[in-house]
Amino acid sequence: WLALAFATAAIGSAASIQAEPFYQELVRPGWSPPGWIFGPVWTLLYLSMGIAAWFAWRAGGWRGARIALALFLAQLVLNALWSWLFFAWRQGALAFVDILVLWVLIAATVVAFWRQRPLAGALLLPYLAWVSFAAVLNYTVWQLNPGLLA
Repeated sequence: WLALAFATAAIGSAASIQAEPFYQELVRPGWSPPGWIFGPVWTLLYLSMGIAAWFAWRAGGWRGARIALALFLAQLVLNALWSWLFFAWRQGALAFVDILVLWVLIAATVVAFWRQRPLAGALLLPYLAWVSFAAVLNYTVWQLNPGLLA
């Protein structure tokens, strides 16, 4: 599960590895974190995501945790896609739609994991909080940069 979580990270980071110049070019709100903070935060979040999925899987196995794990896999796809939409393809509106759907899938995964094992759901709460913040940041940056983000 850790390998799957970090494979998602690798796919997303492939789109944003050269994002620093673009990120610096964007008009950002004063409350926007510096670019360097994203790597460490996401590393911890992917670690907790992989552990959470492992706990859910261990609690119910494939048969008992099928819906929870399917939700987890679906949100991983949208997670990786967001970086491509925002950084590589510069599609602010589509990135915002992606992150809203991602938020719903994470929330559903929290509930499903919690039912398998409460600790599994609790481990995803920081991820849900960060994506909540990221959604507001995505929207704000998109609105502040109509010439750079479609």
